[in-house]
Amino acid sequence: MKILAINGSHRKGKNTARLLAAVLEEARSLGAETELLELTDYHIKPCIACNRCLRAIACSIRDDDMQALAEKMLAADAIVLGSPVYIANVTGLMKNFMDRTRWLHMVKNVLHGKVGAAVTHAGLRNGGQEFTQMIMEHYLASHGMIVVDSRDQEGRVYNHGVMGTLFGDLDGDNPVWKRSVEEDALALHECRTLGRNIVRQLQILSAVAKD
Repeated sequence: MKILAINGSHRKGKNTARLLAAVLEEARSLGAETELLELTDYHIKPCIACNRCLRAIACSIRDDDMQALAEKMLAADAIVLGSPVYIANVTGLMKNFMDRTRWLHMVKNVLHGKVGAAVTHAGLRNGGQEFTQMIMEHYLASHGMIVVDSRDQEGRVYNHGVMGTLFGDLDGDNPVWKRSVEEDALALHECRTLGRNIVRQLQILSAVAKD
């Protein structure tokens, strides 16, 4: 049971990475093998729209790190994407990564049947998290993946996904900011629930495969 998290933040090891780490920590406590990748560590050229992937399960760009990333995705049972909000969207780093996985989708959904999930983070309380979350979840679903959310098994709803914020309160007209996502108890709670839900979904799929 391998779970791969991919961080699209330009700020390595910061808030989005911490959210992903919290998901993985919970999953690891339940027996999963986990890995966190920082896209800032990889050289990924932009898609050149050559359309080779319309005819074959292959990408014409071979002199960057995308093939290594694709191999990690193929080896994983579950993939968790994370991105901070950049103008109500994923980062350019994450979008470039998404574009370069086109060859895994056009002829055949090579990632079909894997489990997918997403987390996002923004400075503002309502800073575009829901839209950014939808973009990542739609991407995962378009690859034929089973998208898991962070609703707990008792049916309680605290939030519609893992969406962190640094906004804390208002002091008059002045915002009070959290120092990090570590102070966002709700986001971290949702991360732990998401980690459990990913493992539970993988266990269900494994049981079905054995029948």
